[in-house]
Amino acid sequence: MSSAPVLDHIGIAVESIAAGRAFYEALGLEVSGEEEVPGQGVRVAFLPVGDGRLELLEPTTETSPIARHLARRGPGMHHVCLRVADIREAMRRLAAAGCELLSAEPQPGAHGCLVCFVHPRSSGGVLIELSQPAPSMRDE
Repeated sequence: MSSAPVLDHIGIAVESIAAGRAFYEALGLEVSGEEEVPGQGVRVAFLPVGDGRLELLEPTTETSPIARHLARRGPGMHHVCLRVADIREAMRRLAAAGCELLSAEPQPGAHGCLVCFVHPRSSGGVLIELSQPAPSMRDE
């Protein structure tokens, strides 16, 4: 993997994965897998699209970030995820540049990835997720 970030996925907040996926399946996309990420209070489903993916995010608790997003803004785009080779190095560079990270350390994400979110104030109004793939996924 190169040291430059690449687009990994676009996160889309939905009230229900079952309802949300119906639209994308009507387009001919297929869900490649679903899993729960307890630390984020979310259930996710990934739909491969070209070299990237769409990630449908359904809250599993009323206090999860996705539940709060849905209450404030309703369903729709939630974040853009960039895959990085070394998340700690990317976090260090962003912090040194004055960017606001939403955690001091990477957090567990879907598929065993390490993730960190960058506050939209630091990234032109877009919530950015940094994701370092699990060792078993780095060759995919």
